[in-house]
Amino acid sequence: MNIATLTDAVRTSLRQIRVMQRAGIIDLRNPYRVVRTATTMRAYGPIAGGIRTCAQRTPDRIALIDGNNHRISYRELDRRTDALAARWHAAGFDASHTIGVLCPDGLRLVESMAAAAKLGARLVLLNTGFGPAQLRDVLVREQVRALVVDPDLATLATDLPSDITLLDADAAPVGARLPAPVEQAGFVLLTGGTTGTPKGAPRRIESPLAAAQFVDRVPLRRGRTVLLCAPLFHGTALSQFIVSLNLGATIVLHGKFDAARALAQIAGHRADMVVLVPTMLRRILDLGPEVLSANDTTSLRIVFTAGAPLPSSLGTRAMEAFGPVIYNFYGCTETGTATVATPQDWIAAPGTVGKPPVGITVALYDGDDLITEPGTVGTVHVGNSIAIAGYSGGGAKAIRGGLMSTGDLGHFDAEGRLFIDGRDDEMIVSGGENVFPGEIEDLLYRHPSITEAAVIGVADEEFGQRLAAFVVPAAELDADTVRTYVKTHLARFKAPRDVLFVGELPRTPTGKIDRRALTALG
Repeated sequence: MNIATLTDAVRTSLRQIRVMQRAGIIDLRNPYRVVRTATTMRAYGPIAGGIRTCAQRTPDRIALIDGNNHRISYRELDRRTDALAARWHAAGFDASHTIGVLCPDGLRLVESMAAAAKLGARLVLLNTGFGPAQLRDVLVREQVRALVVDPDLATLATDLPSDITLLDADAAPVGARLPAPVEQAGFVLLTGGTTGTPKGAPRRIESPLAAAQFVDRVPLRRGRTVLLCAPLFHGTALSQFIVSLNLGATIVLHGKFDAARALAQIAGHRADMVVLVPTMLRRILDLGPEVLSANDTTSLRIVFTAGAPLPSSLGTRAMEAFGPVIYNFYGCTETGTATVATPQDWIAAPGTVGKPPVGITVALYDGDDLITEPGTVGTVHVGNSIAIAGYSGGGAKAIRGGLMSTGDLGHFDAEGRLFIDGRDDEMIVSGGENVFPGEIEDLLYRHPSITEAAVIGVADEEFGQRLAAFVVPAAELDADTVRTYVKTHLARFKAPRDVLFVGELPRTPTGKIDRRALTALG
């Protein structure tokens, strides 16, 4: 490492430390506590480590509120997960094993996650939307030897490999604490999707500095209240859950999404932050002005949206309803955080995903060529200390210039704000023209008679592919009106030849549009 590189690294670390101090994750006035926090994080990882640290720092603070309004303090959560880890160890499981968890958001899920870390076992977070075949495939590939299954999902676990043990995750009597693991085994996130077998993205977070990437551009601070509506098995909610734990927040686990209940929880718990995917945000806004005004949401400082593109009209509509509180996150399972758009970014450039936080590098490439011109589209590449080294089943994302590809196409504006144009594998070539669905979808969302929209390419003998738009109408609408609207605002070749009206768009459990299902509908 040369002097210039070393100097840059030191400057970045100092900036990260300042960000962490400002947020309240560390307190430089108490060096002993800083060292203890770092040591705990390295041994237990960010989930059990966050719980243990807050049990020492703010033991009586409520850590979790579940869907049944059950409350548990950091002290109690730490003790219960100590006992659960000891029970599993007594049953013959240790740091050499991999434990899978198939539970909806709730106390059982959180306690299982923390207990696995305290045992030193590798944790696999399983998608509650899996079918039995997908579940079995992932369990075999990830070499899971013990599985926690919520009783409501027991039917998915009827055909398990013979070498998998079902673990009891009910409350255990408080007993002796296990020694700290020699090293943390980390956890495995699964890539999105409900068809085929998702890939495993193993991650291990050892430095508390990693949290700086979330609190640099998002003003979450110590001791706040956070409502998690997005599911914990997905990186969107998991990242904010981890940060919230390490900030000693009270975390409200929403469970199966219900817009009216989410709005009532914001008001009832005086939530400072809500974490959701765009379709959840739309459903809350669709409750209407009377319902929104009947719930006091003035406590909200952060509406954190991620997991799928946020249409510019939807983000602006949310700002009108809740004020300048929209934080539009962009990243992927493999790279972690890439960029965050602040409310100021959104006001200046609706639709943007913003700029990289401290410690993160984002660049665009066209093949091996680095793109530097604003407005030029290229594949997004990210440099992040928590990016995975490769998939657990083998293979990895492409690397250029030391940065990992997200698989998305994007462009920067003149101010350095990033915009995502679509997936590189979703680009439609129609009659020799390259079309990105996101641009058309964003326009359709701005039409007053359209609630939701998605655009795909379908096979066409003359043009290779033609554009098909799937539209959820909010009022009476016909196909010619949709085509004319697109032609008025975009190039004529971007107007969809097929317009299909549907009651709702198929989505994955994490809120992304299921484009394979759309193809079947067409």
